[in-house]
Amino acid sequence: MANEVLLDSVRVRRPASAGAPLYCDALEYGLTGDGATNDQPALAALVDRLGTGYASDGRARVIYCPPGIYSIRDAGTVWRSGVSLIGAGPAATRFMLSNEGNRADPTPLAFWTTVQHGADRDRHIADCTFADFQIDGSGVAMAEYNYLAKGLGLQYVVRGVFRNLYIHHTAATGLGCDFLQDSLIDGVVVVGCGRLDNGEQMGGAGIGVGIGGWGTVERLTIANCTALANGTNGIFLELQKDYWAPPRGFRIVGCHSQGNRFGISDWGADGLIVSACTMTGNLETGFDVSAQGTSSVAGRGGLLTDCVIDGNMRDGVSIGNSPGPYTVRGNRISGNGRHGYHALDLGRGYQGPIRDVVIESNEFWGNGLDAVRIDHQMTDAVLLNNRIRNNGRQYARAAGGTGDAVRYGERCLVDRSANWPHDGHRGKVLRVGRSVAMVASNTGDELTLAPVRPDGFSAWSGDVPPPGCAYDLPAAPERRAGITIDAPFDSATVRGNRIWDNHESRTQTHGLWITERGSCVDCRVEDNDLAGNAEDGLRLDTPPVGGRWRDNHVDSDWS
Repeated sequence: MANEVLLDSVRVRRPASAGAPLYCDALEYGLTGDGATNDQPALAALVDRLGTGYASDGRARVIYCPPGIYSIRDAGTVWRSGVSLIGAGPAATRFMLSNEGNRADPTPLAFWTTVQHGADRDRHIADCTFADFQIDGSGVAMAEYNYLAKGLGLQYVVRGVFRNLYIHHTAATGLGCDFLQDSLIDGVVVVGCGRLDNGEQMGGAGIGVGIGGWGTVERLTIANCTALANGTNGIFLELQKDYWAPPRGFRIVGCHSQGNRFGISDWGADGLIVSACTMTGNLETGFDVSAQGTSSVAGRGGLLTDCVIDGNMRDGVSIGNSPGPYTVRGNRISGNGRHGYHALDLGRGYQGPIRDVVIESNEFWGNGLDAVRIDHQMTDAVLLNNRIRNNGRQYARAAGGTGDAVRYGERCLVDRSANWPHDGHRGKVLRVGRSVAMVASNTGDELTLAPVRPDGFSAWSGDVPPPGCAYDLPAAPERRAGITIDAPFDSATVRGNRIWDNHESRTQTHGLWITERGSCVDCRVEDNDLAGNAEDGLRLDTPPVGGRWRDNHVDSDWS
């Protein structure tokens, strides 16, 4: 029996194929790392050689690139199973991508795709690690956007590891890999990627993962990553075909996403877990669940927990055209330009009611308009034990000015004659003639403007206005409530919430407001403390129908 076990061990540990060593110092196999020589042909030849060895003996290989600048020009490298690429650290080993000699080639560092190479479940990449190096994509230029102009662009990967990478200024997505099974993305920093994306193209993210190719379960963890100022999403998952079942198995943990168009997006997963992340200063939404992806299928069944979602230009959390369910629990959702949580219809994808959303034990404060805004039909929602205070901060009156006191910069407007309330214009659209800009914050006489696109220098849709040009800031909405219901809201439970404003100058006008377009049918609204808002605890432009309304504490006699 012992001999049989030994023989099995020998079979598994076959010797390395001749001419395909298990470990290669890249400088000994034709690469130079001198920043001038095109190292792509040598890299491609080495990857092919080692990949053939892995296919022969099943033993994975490692290419080690010592400190240096490795120029990768005019062609991407078709990757092979069993080949890992390891550097000496992101500050030491740098891959410089460029295509000045072949502008038609998007020149990723490594790619293996369905369209170009026939990648699928049976022709997948396996046992590859990419770690400890930098990818600089600033040298790739193209006449038109090409979604293949990524840093890394692999499809159908099994046991892939992407760790301690710094990827920046790629023309398309930085790390854009699809259909990752039993894989890990850890400690990846992506900055300024998607720079050729106009905001309406495919991809253009920091970390973008297409999902659905392996079926109903794809096991992937994205952890400890940082995404800064990328063209569309900082981090997103996107179902690739509308007829595929949204898969489960995804976790995004401990990541930071800042200054992107969207922070983190769920565009088609089932049961995505997003935990302990920070999403700040993104130009639209911190966390987005919607049908804006390729397949027009929104995420569902996910959990958003223990995150800080702060200072995004529009909404903190946005859920649109998802069938639900979704759970938003234990988060700080604060300082966003418009709404803290927003249910809305984006006009594409699923059109029925959003069902079984749970919004529980969150802190909502300092948001520009309503803390929770329902603009899309919801059924069986639960709003439980949230603390909602001091919202409606976009309260400044309409304003305008012209003349010698008015000056403009790339990211600011100064009006020395103004006396605006602090951040009272945050989240508003500033208009100067035909140019517009978004207000990120303001002092008494200066507006700080958000960039017109991530990683952009200017805030203006056109040229910077000349001194003295007339500007216009709209008035704040008259009502800015803790919870605003502006659509059918049926069979919901609203219980145990504390909704108030404790500022000396109160800006949250109501605790709970049902608008003329909203309705509450068979809802249970119980044991909420709605006292202490600027005008009243409740405003019911549409009276509720059925259900239970009791034990709610308000300033007036209504309960």
